[in-house]
Amino acid sequence: MPPIPGRRGPRRLGAALRTTALLTAALLAAAPYGAPAAADEPPAPAWTAAPAGARPGPARPYFYLAGPAGTVLEDRLALDNPGDREHTVTLRGADADNAPDGALAVRPAAPGASGAGSWISFGGSATVKLPPRTRAVVPFTVTVPPAAPPGDHPAAVVATGPGRETGVRIHLRVGGPAVAALTVEDVSVRGHGAATTVDYTLVNRGNVTLTPELALRAEGTLHEPSGRPARALPVELLPGRRARLSEPWPDAPALDRVALTLTATAPGAAPATAEAEAWLAPGGTAGLAAGALLALAGTALAALLLVRARRTRRLRRAAGGLPAGAPAQEDAAANEHEHEHAHELTGAPR
Repeated sequence: MPPIPGRRGPRRLGAALRTTALLTAALLAAAPYGAPAAADEPPAPAWTAAPAGARPGPARPYFYLAGPAGTVLEDRLALDNPGDREHTVTLRGADADNAPDGALAVRPAAPGASGAGSWISFGGSATVKLPPRTRAVVPFTVTVPPAAPPGDHPAAVVATGPGRETGVRIHLRVGGPAVAALTVEDVSVRGHGAATTVDYTLVNRGNVTLTPELALRAEGTLHEPSGRPARALPVELLPGRRARLSEPWPDAPALDRVALTLTATAPGAAPATAEAEAWLAPGGTAGLAAGALLALAGTALAALLLVRARRTRRLRRAAGGLPAGAPAQEDAAANEHEHEHAHELTGAPR
């Protein structure tokens, strides 16, 4: 029996639809429920630590405590556990510090430490158990020694628990004269062209925390290079600390000898300056060395050619029957011409 026209098309279409439906169902079964989280999104912390504050109200970013030497200051730390598992958190005091690049850091615990971190006490609450979905408020005290010098004593409360350790800063100021003092040291230049960088060290020689600004002025031998106006630096420099920083100088001249002047300022502190000289050339120091070697090679080559020319002239004189030390005719004429001009310059009779 011959096939009925038009029957094969619908059959193929129905089979394709059934296959598509089966594949879709398989993909939906394999896919996780809900939208996937972004790959670069960090997981939410299991617990948090922050200064306790009245609710509702803005959260405090850090603790700020102030008082005279010999006083006892009090504050409270809030620990939040939003998850469904219990966590145990231990608390300790620590000294705050600047990392070598100026970033704020916390000094590791050390026996016998006498900084502001050792003034912090949690009494019997240094270990806290956080049940699920619970907030605990932990009081602590800061006992300032009677002989504590005036000024800022940066410290932190460090909370350590499962999977993380976090520090909450304490701005602690002991009453008395506040001295703001800043210096700039160890200025050097590296790189070339748009990658030129000025390195320097800032030192806080006072007793209060500083937020410095820096300006750069340059004077060139061949050019008039532009400097950099004063701008705020992304660093809080703690008392007695130093930081090694870098200042980009993308519009530095490609080839020149420059004199740099760096000026650092901070609220309450006198401006601090430092000067340095540097050669700027393609390839940096290697480029300068290569240029010097080329100049030396050129001088040596010129001297060699001059010696060879004199030697060739002496050989030609000897071949022509003249004594080796006798002057050539053109040399005698030149000498006579020089004597004439010498007489004319001195005014002696001819």
